[in-house]
Amino acid sequence: MPTQNFSYTFTTSKPRDEVFNLLINPKQWWMGLHDEIITGKSEQPNDVFIFDAGNGVHHTEQKMIEAIPDQKITWEVTDSNLTFADKSDEWTGTRIGFDISKEDHNTKVVFTHDGLTPEFECYDGCSSAWTQYLEKLEKELN
Repeated sequence: MPTQNFSYTFTTSKPRDEVFNLLINPKQWWMGLHDEIITGKSEQPNDVFIFDAGNGVHHTEQKMIEAIPDQKITWEVTDSNLTFADKSDEWTGTRIGFDISKEDHNTKVVFTHDGLTPEFECYDGCSSAWTQYLEKLEKELN
């Protein structure tokens, strides 16, 4: 049985270009729940941004590896320090991204954290946090 990566899907009536332009800047959607600080850039290939949350509990660095306008965004986690996990670098080497497509008269958004699997110590807490951010994003887009 294949390993299941964390994924979250929703649709919005907003056009794909508007959705893409929002998603490519994590400061617009990965904020507002856990005292986040995001620094750096996230829009062009090789851009790097740093995400810190929970007053030092979560620190990750992401590098843009793919950006196809109105279709796909992928960042690779190049460094991680999750102080609440025994293996604090568990996210390093995983990929975070969005696939954006047209579905009927709507825009379908599929978020995947490739490599965040149930085998990870942080899976329950991290998938719960992702769900909070993505539900917030979904509400903002609908």
